[in-house]
Amino acid sequence: MKMKNKLYEMLKADCMSQITKAELTLDLLSNNAAGIGDHSTKDFYDNANEALTMLTDGKDRLATLEVWNDEQPSALITEVPDDLPF
Repeated sequence: MKMKNKLYEMLKADCMSQITKAELTLDLLSNNAAGIGDHSTKDFYDNANEALTMLTDGKDRLATLEVWNDEQPSALITEVPDDLPF
């Protein structure tokens, strides 16, 4: 059970990090676009689309992780039954 919790927490932290990074990027693009190195309109649009994709992916991954976590059994098998054929 402990390993499952560590795996879940690691995956959740990765999703949250991706979401936060995307939100920060979108905030930077919308409030301080002059601070971005590339100033062409195409670069700006590409950066905005990449951040939106990152945000969507992070939220989708987090939702999937939550569903997966809810479907898992509450305890892992820790003992091997004696009647196994090997």
